Amino acid sequence: MVQSSEKTLTLAGFLQLPETKPATEYIEGQLVQKPMPQGKHSKLQGKLGTEINNIAEPQQIALAFPELRCTFGDRSIVPDIAVFTWDRIPLDQDGDIANVFNAPPDWTIEILSPDHNQSKVTANILHCLKFGCQMGWLIDPKIKSVFAYPSGQQPDFIQEPEQLLPVPAFMSTLQLTVGELFGWLKLANS
Repeated sequence: MVQSSEKTLTLAGFLQLPETKPATEYIEGQLVQKPMPQGKHSKLQGKLGTEINNIAEPQQIALAFPELRCTFGDRSIVPDIAVFTWDRIPLDQDGDIANVFNAPPDWTIEILSPDHNQSKVTANILHCLKFGCQMGWLIDPKIKSVFAYPSGQQPDFIQEPEQLLPVPAFMSTLQLTVGELFGWLKLANS
């Protein structure tokens, strides 16, 4: 039997579905499954999240969360890295980090995989900025570049190895160049 009309899933209905691997996002009433991360993506995601946490966590500035579902503004997205400032991290009744984050990150970081649609990823970054995110990064390992999206400013394309990457004000102590970021893709003894 052929159905003549599509059923639209609500955000509340989507949030009742079981999680998928890779993650599925809810964008404008549509379900969009993220591509499976590959080697370069995984290395950059792990190393960058660790670097951010090594600086921010001991000083209780912020925390970087890999693959954290963030639900706000009628979307439910899963940035590759969602960074929340310390005072915005939701807690449960026991004072532990909550499982549900119903707010945009303060810094959203996406890393393109070969199967990623750059327009859809950029749309998620812009959505975060619209709802109060301070900074978005779109990292492209293929051309070793970063699009930086500071809130309320023009985006910047950074590709020269010696260029410092812009960071949100709360992470001003993170000094990272394009060359250092993509240098993480080399094995230490190669």
